[in-house]
Formats: sequence, structure tokens, C-alpha cells
Amino acid sequence: MCGFANRRSKVGAMTKAEISSEGAPTQAAPQSDPVPDPTTGPSVAPDQLGEPLVVLSDVDKHFGQLHVLQKINLTVRKGEVVVVLGPSGSGKSTLCRAINRLEPIESGTITIDGQQLPEEGKALAQLRADVGMVFQSFNLFAHKTALENVTLGPIKVRKMSPGEAKKRGMDLLTRVGVESQAEKYPAQLSGGQQQRVAIARALAMEMVNEVLEVMISLARQGMTMIVVTHEMGFARKAANRVVFMDDGQIVEEAEPEAFFTNAQSARARDFLSKILSH
Repeated sequence: MCGFANRRSKVGAMTKAEISSEGAPTQAAPQSDPVPDPTTGPSVAPDQLGEPLVVLSDVDKHFGQLHVLQKINLTVRKGEVVVVLGPSGSGKSTLCRAINRLEPIESGTITIDGQQLPEEGKALAQLRADVGMVFQSFNLFAHKTALENVTLGPIKVRKMSPGEAKKRGMDLLTRVGVESQAEKYPAQLSGGQQQRVAIARALAMEMVNEVLEVMISLARQGMTMIVVTHEMGFARKAANRVVFMDDGQIVEEAEPEAFFTNAQSARARDFLSKILSH
């Protein structure tokens, strides 16, 4: 997830916030600002969103022969919550990393609050003080298989029987689309597959809901956010807009309900069919 909070922004209740590694905000919204009801949709209506905060124009990025970002054009306005969806390897994480300049781009421009993304020095340090990025941690145990990583917590902490834990673990690996990788070790998995195993592990310990509730709360308070997630519930609850990526390209954009009920591209419909069937 990339969370953007700019000192000059007056959108919503939060002007600057940081998220700790545990997922809790370290700075609360000012008491004078009302906090919207967290059970409803996005706190900022589309016609009330602020000026463009993050603008990507014709952004390109390669990893060797792999063209991971292809002419990306995306504008995110102040107070907007954008959820980026897509299959593993579609360029979602690279997009987030490029916005924080953790990955340099080869062509195109990225501007934040009207200023072009700095290359280095104090300006870049200042940007990173105002733009937070929270990674999906996927520090898996290297000496255990994907399934063993998922079942370890329930067996050791929740005292679940090995048989029950294995059955639930396989169900969760199937849910995130990596059931065929159950007996492989992390070094044998791609980065995207490792992330999916980590998501299954978090689901096995029922921790993911706590993180999502914090993110929903931040969205309700007006924080500008670009979120890469496979949690469809978060997209429906908190997003102003869904951006679907595949093969390094933005294939389509829509409001959440329009995307989930009437995706326009065959690639998006195929992605939704696989995700929602688990």
C-alpha cells in the first residue's frame, strides 16, 4: 500500500500520518475534524475530491527484457482512494515503488503535488517524509514449504491439530491461487507467489481483518491512498476507483461496483472470475 499525506493538503481529517509496521496509525486525526462513519463508502465524494496529487504520465520501466510498466498514465486526486488490482506480475508493486522512487523509471514523468519526483538528496528525503509506503511483509521461513509456513502458526499458537491445520492451509492456498505450490520452498517461488503464501499465512491467523480496518479508517479520514490488494472487500468498502493492471498496462478503470459487476475487458473478467471463485 502507498499512503499519501501532504502537509499542504486540506482534504479530509488527516494532513500527515505514518503507519507503523504493526499497521496502526502513529498520529491521530485532529480532534476538531469529524471522523466519517467507517461502515459507509469513501469519505470523500467524487465531486468533492481535491486537485491532482499524484500524476504519472507515460511512465515506462524495464527489468531486463521484461517491460513491467508500459506507458502508464494515472492521476490520483487529493483525498482519493485508488485500489490497484491485477494478477501476479502485472506491475502493481513496481508502480507503487516508482511513485516513492524506490524504483527509478526510464521515461515519462511522475509529479506529486505539482512537483516532479526528485532523483536524490534532500528533496527526495522530504518526499519520503510525506509519502508513506507500507509493504506486504512476506518473510517466509526459508526451510519450510509454503504449506508448512501457513500451518505453523495455527499448530504452535492456536493448538490446532496438524490434520485440521493442513486442510485449512490448503483451502487458504487455493483461495489465493497457489495451491499447486504447496510443497515448494520460498526460494522456488516467485515474489508474487511468496506474497500470496504470506497472505494465506495471515488469513490462517486471522490478522488481515485488523490491518484492513485500520486502512479503511485512514481512508475515511481523507488520506490519499493507492492500495495494491487482493482483498475485494476493501475495494468495495473504501475505494473511489479501481484500476486494473495486466502485463504492465492499465487495462481499465472504474468505480468499484461498476468494475465488479460489469468489467469491460476480457482480462479483467477472467481475473475476477478466478479471484471471486476462491
